[in-house]
Amino acid sequence: MKTNRISLLIILMLALFGLNSIFANIDSREKDALIALYEATKGENWNAPWDLDADIATWQGVDVMDGHVIGLNLFQNNLEGVLPESIGELKYLRHLNLAFNNITGVLPKDITELKYLKVLRLEMNRIKGTIPEGVGELTQLEVFSMFNNFLSGPIPATFGELKNLKELNLSSNNLRGVIPESIGNLEKLESLGLFENNLEGSIPTTVGRLVQLRELVLANNQLDGEIPEEFGQLASLKILQLQNNRFNSYTGLKMMKGDQFLVFDSDEDVFHPKFNQIQVPRTRMADTKFEDEGFDE
Repeated sequence: MKTNRISLLIILMLALFGLNSIFANIDSREKDALIALYEATKGENWNAPWDLDADIATWQGVDVMDGHVIGLNLFQNNLEGVLPESIGELKYLRHLNLAFNNITGVLPKDITELKYLKVLRLEMNRIKGTIPEGVGELTQLEVFSMFNNFLSGPIPATFGELKNLKELNLSSNNLRGVIPESIGNLEKLESLGLFENNLEGSIPTTVGRLVQLRELVLANNQLDGEIPEEFGQLASLKILQLQNNRFNSYTGLKMMKGDQFLVFDSDEDVFHPKFNQIQVPRTRMADTKFEDEGFDE
């Protein structure tokens, strides 16, 4: 029995040694990038600050595997400041969640270097400027969420290259221009939120290709023209909000099944009785309140 206990103790010590070795051998550029982020966003004032003299294993929100940082979750942690360009050195990062902080400045151009990134959550910050055209290089991306910031400029057509994207939320920004036709390439997309921007022009007919789409929120823009007949192909759609735009025709809604909706809202009175008959609640609040889902994407 004593021998077994000694063997177990040795195994545990070796396991701990191996774990510490992983953190001790983390790429120096990645560690420097983490420290640069800490210093640039006033880490000493974070809700859960890091001890830079301690092992990275103790740094809250940092997930390491095989000597590389693969996850960074600093959700609602009182980050304040500008994201450093060196964030692009975290090249093995899969999940980046810096939502609900006070991050300012523009998106670092080197963020497009994160080729393994699957989840990018930067919602509820104060980030300004344009979305980099290079966003299309993040081909592993499944979630891109930046609602409630101060983004300006157009929606890059290169979003259409993100064939794995399931959630795209750019609501409550200052984006201008049209909805790019390339959006129709996102055949895995389940949620598209563009509420409360300055988007104009017609809804591209390519939206009809988004057969997995469950939520489409386009309210509070300056969109015009007619609702495409291709909306009839969106059989999975449960939430549709179109109110406060400049549409001159809602003919495309006739192609849809009234009983498919959980939430429906538009400025067209002709169709309201149809939806009211199935007792669907109507709302004037476009949904930008996505819950944080951590790293379980």
